[in-house]
Amino acid sequence: MINVDKVRCRTAGALTAAFLGFPSGVAPLGLAAPPPAAPAPVARVYAEDWGRTPTGGPVQRFTLSNPNGLVVRVINHGAILTEIRVPDRAGHLTNVVLGSDSLEAYLGGHPAAAAVIGRFANRIAGARFTLDGVTYRLAANNGPNHIHGGPNNFARALWTPAWVSSTDAGAAVQLTYRSVDGEEGYPGNLTVSVTYTLTAANELRIEYAADTDQPTVVNLTNHAYFNLAGHGGVLDHELWLAAETYTPTDEQLIPTGALAPCAAPPRLHNPDRDRRADRPACPPAQRLRPQLRLGPHPSPTPRGFARLTDPGSGRVMEVSTTEPGVQLYTGNHLREFVGTDGAVFGRHGGVCLETQHFPDSPNQPEFPTTVLRPGQPFTSTTVFRFTTR
Repeated sequence: MINVDKVRCRTAGALTAAFLGFPSGVAPLGLAAPPPAAPAPVARVYAEDWGRTPTGGPVQRFTLSNPNGLVVRVINHGAILTEIRVPDRAGHLTNVVLGSDSLEAYLGGHPAAAAVIGRFANRIAGARFTLDGVTYRLAANNGPNHIHGGPNNFARALWTPAWVSSTDAGAAVQLTYRSVDGEEGYPGNLTVSVTYTLTAANELRIEYAADTDQPTVVNLTNHAYFNLAGHGGVLDHELWLAAETYTPTDEQLIPTGALAPCAAPPRLHNPDRDRRADRPACPPAQRLRPQLRLGPHPSPTPRGFARLTDPGSGRVMEVSTTEPGVQLYTGNHLREFVGTDGAVFGRHGGVCLETQHFPDSPNQPEFPTTVLRPGQPFTSTTVFRFTTR
């Protein structure tokens, strides 16, 4: 279980991350058999049927691989990342995202699905917001508040495969979804796409795009839980965050509107091992209130903000994003389940780094805006880069 006492947070210079342009040689998606074996391309994409939803919708699984042996698997149900297999320092591959081997596990309510969250990630206070003088009422699915787009959000949707691509730049798949006007209370017909690209530089790029025919609000993220050991808890993981400020919250986890400085940022540590008076103590995982660590504004290109390390395996994950913030969640309420390859996870079994705009932004005029208007497309990019040490 994630004992946040061993996760560490420091302020330092930004991480460097390779920024690769999106591959231009794309092809329409077909359900053809795997491509012929010879000669092997730099990167490969394989599409296969993976079952059907209770309403008969076809679920497909896409396998992306690069020449270094990394493998990423995505399904179009919820645009879920089911596997990210990366090597440890000895070259052994392990799935580092909490996922499952079967579609049934996801259809039954997976406790840690790495799905795309929308139309609005995180909380909206009072399950309502006002835009251009009109008040919109949303589903109250988190006490009196709205969370993650409502009970029938993007994570439950069947996305449409648009195309796959295999080029020197990487292997990619794009999925699309149309959220109709009034869905979960949101205004406007919203067309959304998410593109997953596995590059030759061992990066998983997630690129979001959306446009609308009416003014609305949008805040997208992926709710992946990472465990770089591939099983058990993350007791020995270390986390570095480059945070300028964070958003204090009230008892319902709604931001107060303040941006508190991280001049002396909290470190998630083991209080029994670190008694130095000059370092402020953070509560252990059981009492840690999720808070958003953030920079002041969105960025036109991804900027590094986090590094997660598992000392045991040597795996390292560096994260960069164009988003202004990230929700750090430490699996405080994760129930026990069996994942891929029989790995067992439970409370504190993974760490979420959900890149996004700030919670309750539609009701917080001082926060970076999440309003999307016709003719002003939404774009967002987050990059996960995997190395070993």
